[in-house]
Amino acid sequence: MIRVLVVEDDFRVGQVHAAFTEQVVGFAVVGTARSAAEAREMVRALAPDLVLLDHYLPDESGLSLLRELTVDTIMLTAASDSASARAAFAAGALNYLVKPFTAEQLADRLAAYARYRAQWGRPGGAVNQEEIDRAVRLLHEGDRVPAPKGQSPVTARLVADALRSAGVPRSAAEIAAELGIARATAQRYLAALAQNGDATMSLRYGATGRPEHQYLWSDASR
Repeated sequence: MIRVLVVEDDFRVGQVHAAFTEQVVGFAVVGTARSAAEAREMVRALAPDLVLLDHYLPDESGLSLLRELTVDTIMLTAASDSASARAAFAAGALNYLVKPFTAEQLADRLAAYARYRAQWGRPGGAVNQEEIDRAVRLLHEGDRVPAPKGQSPVTARLVADALRSAGVPRSAAEIAAELGIARATAQRYLAALAQNGDATMSLRYGATGRPEHQYLWSDASR
């Protein structure tokens, strides 16, 4: 279970963020702080795994608190200027979500964080560059634009995962057979991946000479 501390000066907003977090499987809110001073005390007392931190706190800015924390932190804030966002990442924030946001948007980022956290394995264990790169990719999977209207996010993720893990160009027919979905469905989701820049599309010529689209996961998306 990933233990979460919510730091938010507005009591009602803090309750909403806590409720959103509790809806995500594998996460439990262990406390809610309304100031930087209270957050420091609760971090020491509760030892959370993750802090959801507001920028605007009554006693000091969330950024100054962030610089002190040695706990994984995601900013949840109304500060939408680029300077605040860049300062948060420079201070160690793992992600930055601008208010107002939906429960689904927060859930996507929390689920990505859980996968990121699991990628590191046991504390102190050695990791190679490929594992580090994968952890970074996993951390920001939740930042992707939602699936186009009419598409299922679950199917979109299954198709993306199948193409990513293949490592070689795959056709819609091959992806469809692997996942047990219709070829036309696989084609639609693969085309969306290519349109978003997550995959590249090329033509494959079979024995009959008839071309077939094939897709390869883009290195830039890994």
